[in-house]
Amino acid sequence: MFQSRKMRTGLGLIAVATASAFVLGACAGGDSGGDAGPQPAAQEGVGPGYVVDYSKYGADYAGTITVTDTPGNCSYEEISKKDYSGQTLRILAHVPPVMGEPANLHATQFEELTGATVEVNNVPFPDLFAEQQRTFSTGVNAYDVIFGGSHWVGDFQQYYAVVPDEYLNDTELSDSTALVQQIAKWNGETKLFSIDADRHYLKYRTDVINDPVAQEAYKAATGNDLAVPTTWAEYNAQAAFFADAYASGGWSPTNQPEGVDFYGSVEVMARDNLMFSAFISRVGPYAKHPDVKGGFWFDENMVPQVNNPGFVQGLTDMVEAVNFVPPGYSSFGLAEEITSFGKGEALFSYTWDDAYVQANQADSPIRTSVAAAVLPGAEKVWNRTTQAWDTPAGGVNYAPYISWGWTSAVTADSPVQQMAFDYLCFFGNAANHTVDLSIGRFGVNPGRTGDFELSFWTDTVGWDETSASTYIDTMLAYEENTNRVFDLRVPGNGEFYTAMAFGVAEALAGEKTPQEALDGVAAEWELIIERIGKDVIAEAYQSVIQLEDNLG
Repeated sequence: MFQSRKMRTGLGLIAVATASAFVLGACAGGDSGGDAGPQPAAQEGVGPGYVVDYSKYGADYAGTITVTDTPGNCSYEEISKKDYSGQTLRILAHVPPVMGEPANLHATQFEELTGATVEVNNVPFPDLFAEQQRTFSTGVNAYDVIFGGSHWVGDFQQYYAVVPDEYLNDTELSDSTALVQQIAKWNGETKLFSIDADRHYLKYRTDVINDPVAQEAYKAATGNDLAVPTTWAEYNAQAAFFADAYASGGWSPTNQPEGVDFYGSVEVMARDNLMFSAFISRVGPYAKHPDVKGGFWFDENMVPQVNNPGFVQGLTDMVEAVNFVPPGYSSFGLAEEITSFGKGEALFSYTWDDAYVQANQADSPIRTSVAAAVLPGAEKVWNRTTQAWDTPAGGVNYAPYISWGWTSAVTADSPVQQMAFDYLCFFGNAANHTVDLSIGRFGVNPGRTGDFELSFWTDTVGWDETSASTYIDTMLAYEENTNRVFDLRVPGNGEFYTAMAFGVAEALAGEKTPQEALDGVAAEWELIIERIGKDVIAEAYQSVIQLEDNLG
């Protein structure tokens, strides 16, 4: 059900004012254009030097950093000058905390500043795609703003409005990296309003990897030096060794929080909760050959590659991880990964930034004991052209996963498009972006050039220099890497990924071997291609190949 932000109190968001407390101009009424009417004065107290402080919205934000409003078209000061009273903004968003919580919080703030009524429908991730599909297929304009995954753009881009130049030229979007700007486009038009930038990378505990005692023990037992893993084989070996060492009762990480058990890895393994993305990271370096162009997901004839030996090896490694992850792993979605790694439960984690941000928050017990690195690679890579394994140049093939990313869009049929774009621009204004980046559970990750400044993370956000510098170095390496994996941004993405997740889950549960499971996925993909149309998917797939092969 839709709920106005003024009425909702159950998600850690408590409005501190209602529209009647605002200094508003003439009511804009039901103006279908969504234009803000004239307003003689901004909301009282919102002006130059305004301090943005989330703590007023409840105990969940106690200790959150405060920042000063930054001048700009979408700042608190400028948005407060707009009058959207009498108008309603309808938003589809994920359930809190990941992306749903900031969507709700900024909706509350937008109501306070403009007098608008904002209704947010928060749905679980498995339903987020289906809800868009339902509303667009029925022709009922149920939403003005959509939050979702950028990998769904191939399914829904025709229902999204092109982002106007006035917003593209604002700092909120113009400061985005070239990679982020590419992902927001479809056929040269910007259809997505970028609020996040995602990539998967390695998070690790420095109080284990850099500990002389741990290094000596690992060397004595395995004959190998303990260092940041460069391959998935090393990742699994180290995770298994230290999980066993802790379980035996004879060893614990130097800074392990009291009362917190320790495991080798924490991974997203819940079938319907983003597990497909974790699987792609495991597969990438085995299946993305730097010298084989024309597609990671399909070959030139649109034959699915999801069951080739590279994919099978990645799934085999992931199945091994079941032995050193926390109990209840099959129910671990992104929120659980964030919490688990953030409180010190594992040596490694490897999906989005959020768990790392959580581990670096002021209240984290391991905030001085974590660092970042690029995703592990592989000592072999499948060549689908020669149908053989190749040894990579330099010994390791790296293929980092640029993992879709939360994004947003304004619907093409929205009667309040200006208000909708104003909300999204306000969501991503400089002040909100700064605070949101510092809250791990929010799911807002760096994607603007200013986000890569060391001083931003050490001075503004308050991170340890090692945590900050390794994080920045990793992100910059991804911007420059030319052998990257991108999502399958084609019509039917939801069906393709759902089928893949079912197959991976069967292997993780021991119901099928990795090869059997992925053979089943490939067969299902063939049916999806047949139903949607090979030509339709092949045409859309060219946009993915452009990203993969660095064609601009």
